[in-house]
Amino acid sequence: MFTTVRYFVKTSIIFLLVGIFSGLYLMLAKYFNLPGYSAEAISAHAHLILLGSVMMMIMGVALWFFPRAEKTDKKYNPDLIRFVFWIFSISTALRFITQFLYGFLFIKTFTYFITVFSILQVVSILLFFFSIWGRIRPVGSQIREKKGEKF
Repeated sequence: MFTTVRYFVKTSIIFLLVGIFSGLYLMLAKYFNLPGYSAEAISAHAHLILLGSVMMMIMGVALWFFPRAEKTDKKYNPDLIRFVFWIFSISTALRFITQFLYGFLFIKTFTYFITVFSILQVVSILLFFFSIWGRIRPVGSQIREKKGEKF
């Protein structure tokens, strides 16, 4: 497993832990009338778990699992993948922080930041899959299918 893959997987685990603890806080806030329980905080928690943890893990495992890019593949660029990692990680973390805080503070400017960070998340995911698209190909599966393997 190479360095960039480890970054994706370890960051995914960190986002999962922060997401779990934010969910724990939201549960306590709801049942014990603590401040901050709001739709914005719930959305921040859900996005951190689903995008920060699950999507980051999917991206890391895809990068590790799929065959190496062919020499003729002009789309795959390891530097772009590292750039995507940083943009996705930073925008996910900042979106969580801003949106979670918005649940407490309701500062209108935060909504603009949340929107920008969300757009950066979407763009980085699209760039990632655009870059690895050529790596999603059969390697050896034709041989197994000719032998009668169905799945």
